[in-house]
Amino acid sequence: MNERLVESFCDLVRVDSESGDEARFQEHLKGRLERELHATCALDAFGNLVARLPAVGSKKTEPILLGAHADTVKPGKGIVPIVEDGVIHTDGTTILGADDKAAIAEIIEALLTASRRPPVEIVVTRCEEIGTLGARNLDLSVVRSRMGFVIDMEELDRVTIGGPSFIKLDIEVIGKASHAAEPEKGISAIRIAAAAITQFQEGRLDPETVANVGTIHGGTIRNGVPERVTIQAECRSHSHEKCLAQASRMKEAFSQAAARAGARVEIKENLEFQASRTPEDSFPVQAAMAAIAASGLTPETQVSLGGTDALVLQGKGIQAVVLGMGGANIHSTDERITVEELKKGTEILRRLLESLA
Repeated sequence: MNERLVESFCDLVRVDSESGDEARFQEHLKGRLERELHATCALDAFGNLVARLPAVGSKKTEPILLGAHADTVKPGKGIVPIVEDGVIHTDGTTILGADDKAAIAEIIEALLTASRRPPVEIVVTRCEEIGTLGARNLDLSVVRSRMGFVIDMEELDRVTIGGPSFIKLDIEVIGKASHAAEPEKGISAIRIAAAAITQFQEGRLDPETVANVGTIHGGTIRNGVPERVTIQAECRSHSHEKCLAQASRMKEAFSQAAARAGARVEIKENLEFQASRTPEDSFPVQAAMAAIAASGLTPETQVSLGGTDALVLQGKGIQAVVLGMGGANIHSTDERITVEELKKGTEILRRLLESLA
């Protein structure tokens, strides 16, 4: 199994699939799933891949969903995996892509080696790294599963059972342009933005709430009072009420700063997710914990402040939790995963499939 599993993973990471450019990878994976697993595969209108496999050694008729995502962060073109002393990495000029192609390799190997399984739907989404866009646009008419396991985090002994409310704020401050030699004729949008940002707390506000101003762009020339500034900000919390309250504080700070200076502000607010949590005593959580324990690890549950495909699926009526695939230093050119982690991730999924049969 080791040699096949490692080669399977390396084959996947060699095919480029940076966010927004996953089409060739999805076609490559579709061909592999059809050849190796005899799966029935289809791509939905957004380019998400859905593969169906019948039960083996089981009378179950309700399928379970195994989820992963096709896309990687940058720099993810021309990845050359290096297997050295039981560790898989790159030469440091690109990421490795274990996030999330280790998950895909483990899913394939678990399905090849499980002695029995219920019906399975493999869902491999696009554009997860840039806002879980694939899961948001997933065509539910082609998915029958009501329960799912998304494999998309490093820790193999953890089950992520919940996520946050997450609000994006896109803000534009509109002042008045003038020559820098006549500043009294202008209204600096940059100065208004700076004043607003100092009026609310950023970073970790409490154990379950964070806020961040991620980008600020403004001005066109050195010798001009800048007329426009755009800001991208966000807040997240495991408490939906706290998230709404923080977003309100941030919007009010910009509105008041603009009003004081005689400027305008335009704010677009978008609720990306609403906080949810799968009960610890629910069937998918207990099944995942049992599979981890049977693999020799001590399972724990956790909630995350990050957005996941599982959180989106929860909102679509599919009870889903997140499992680990292994790896370290994701989203960096020092990303790596050990062969042992690939094996252990596969073992957990195989035990999960066999127990659900």
